[in-house]
Amino acid sequence: MSEMIGADLVDLDLSADTKEAAARALAARMVARGRVTDLEGFLADVAAREAQMPTGLDGGIGIPHCRSAHVTEPTLAFGRSAAGIDFGAPDGPADLVFLIAAPAGADDAHLTILSSLARKLMDAEFTAALRAADTAETAAALIRGDEPPTAQGARTAPASAPGETAGASEDTAVVPAAASAGTTAGSTAPTGAAGPGTSPGPGTPAEPGTPAPAPAPDEPRPFRIVAVTSCPTGIAHTYMAAESLENAGREAGVELVVETQGSAGFARLDPAVIAAADGVILAHDVPVRDKDRFTGKPTVDVGVKAGINRPAELIAEIREKAARGEVSAPAHAPAGTPVERAGDATEGYGTKLRTWLMSGVSYMVPFVAAGGLLIALGFAIGGWQVNKAPSVMDHFVWTQTDSWGALLFQIGGVAFKFLVPVLAGYIAYGMADRPGLVPGFVGGAIALDAGAGFLGGLAAGLIAGGVVLAIQRVPIPAVLRGIMPVVVIPLVSSAVIGFLMLVVIGKPIASAQKGLTDWLSGLTGTNAVLLGALLGLMMCFDLGGPVNKVAYAFATAGIAVTDPSDSAMQIMAAVMAAGMVPPLAMALATTVRGRLFTPAERENGKAAWVLGASFISEGAIPFAAADPLRVIPSAMAGGALTGALSMAFGATLRAPHGGVFVVPLIGSPLLYLVAIAAGVCVTTALVVLLKGMRGQAPESGTTGPAAQEAGAPKDTGQPVAA
Repeated sequence: MSEMIGADLVDLDLSADTKEAAARALAARMVARGRVTDLEGFLADVAAREAQMPTGLDGGIGIPHCRSAHVTEPTLAFGRSAAGIDFGAPDGPADLVFLIAAPAGADDAHLTILSSLARKLMDAEFTAALRAADTAETAAALIRGDEPPTAQGARTAPASAPGETAGASEDTAVVPAAASAGTTAGSTAPTGAAGPGTSPGPGTPAEPGTPAPAPAPDEPRPFRIVAVTSCPTGIAHTYMAAESLENAGREAGVELVVETQGSAGFARLDPAVIAAADGVILAHDVPVRDKDRFTGKPTVDVGVKAGINRPAELIAEIREKAARGEVSAPAHAPAGTPVERAGDATEGYGTKLRTWLMSGVSYMVPFVAAGGLLIALGFAIGGWQVNKAPSVMDHFVWTQTDSWGALLFQIGGVAFKFLVPVLAGYIAYGMADRPGLVPGFVGGAIALDAGAGFLGGLAAGLIAGGVVLAIQRVPIPAVLRGIMPVVVIPLVSSAVIGFLMLVVIGKPIASAQKGLTDWLSGLTGTNAVLLGALLGLMMCFDLGGPVNKVAYAFATAGIAVTDPSDSAMQIMAAVMAAGMVPPLAMALATTVRGRLFTPAERENGKAAWVLGASFISEGAIPFAAADPLRVIPSAMAGGALTGALSMAFGATLRAPHGGVFVVPLIGSPLLYLVAIAAGVCVTTALVVLLKGMRGQAPESGTTGPAAQEAGAPKDTGQPVAA
């Protein structure tokens, strides 16, 4: 670790009062050292990581970190604040701040050292020594592992702590605590950090989860837990959660083995260790890889920060579940749903409902795109009467363009028939995983036959997922568990959803769908313009996020039929036009007023031309993440104008995607381009005006550490802090 941190990367008197200012001050030291090539670009990456989840930890620690293309080699910078800085930790401000910078393609050896530091942050002696360090050289030496924490007068561990050896405090930054001999011979409190049952530290996959030795005949068998930890970047929280769980396991007298799924790769737990486990703890913010290994066991599934902040509670909870015989998923069935794998267990039902619906929409969109484009091309090649052409299976002439147009149209029509079943099937999948697919598809197909359309697909998916979840909660004898996901669940759930859709709710939903279609068909004048403005606002509010997807799903639902109404095609045109505005406007702004943007933003602006022209709203995300208060309102204003003008001009669109590349398929194409240009100009003007009031953006690397440490007022208006 000697090359990762030196005294020049340590600030024992960090004067920043916000996390953004702290990151800027420490990052400036990295720039001066030549470890970061673009200050603003790197800070934008740090801010984006911080937006995913606060990086403050209990005990007064802040660990802002990220992978970034602007980092030349893995680097650490450390700051100590007398006043404390709020990093979002439950117990208050952080006085110890570690900025961890990893290159986008960092090798495993470097990431292993970074992750070992993350483990050491859970050591009270280590953090106490850092608080007592009186020089930057001393602090750097402690972090590198050149000096043991006790050399700084930190507390000395008890010589005979229960279940621990006297040498437990001698871990260094390169040897994580998990790799130390954390228990005495014959101890009744082994953990994954002890002996043959050790959980390997990051980068030490030689013996992942080797089965622990059996206890002596006169000793009770310890409670055994296997755990998995992971976080979005896989650098800090992953290993801190592992260390925290291992420490809590020692104190609770349980045998705990952790699999860290981090940036340095991961070594799978030995199947024998998993088979012998009494319970499973999953502390993660990204999907657990190979999660099916843990099915059929009591499971606690939480976010990674819960593993850091309350490990003892998790251990107690899993022991209670095991005592009750509560198994979270049937044997031989996937453990947990896509929602549970991706989210925190504390999420509310509103958040989960949105995730379930977005699961269905995300799988449906490719069918909409393929089918819509094929149908649009069919009209373009075969003319507007192509929908009345006979089946190409009965009549196809290789030399006639009409036949080729009919072929494309009919293939697109077949693709469209999958929309509602796929929507329903994958909503149910989002709720109940693979057992939800069969009833979801069956319910969606019935909704299509009943004329319930998009609304019927939504209802069928939610009901099918709920039915499967209810069946899975019924106690089942062990001998029958093997046939549950293959026979019983598909049979019962399909019968239930079929009955409900055919007899109970199918007709009412079909009537509601017809009413919605008639309302859209009757939109004219002011009402249509207002709807276009609203959809434009939604498309530009979160640039590819949930609100954007709701507007897009609403538009695609209208054209997801063989013969959509003009109003439905106008709505689709307005949505696509508004979605093109933000990236195109950012590209134009970086061209006409480049001095207002950082070098990284000017580079992103070049790519935004292509992304915007292709209807990829996410091309504006780097600008919005760095300066949301100026960029997002400006984008919403331009998007609302474009959506309103598109509806006012009566532009229509049969294809659900494609940007400028499907302009020939658009009704009133010239006016449509005028609507887009108007919105782009408005957004560009607002962004330039608002950024001009702030002043010129600094060139990366021109601000020295001293100026940043002094907390110069000129930094308070930078994009990352906006």
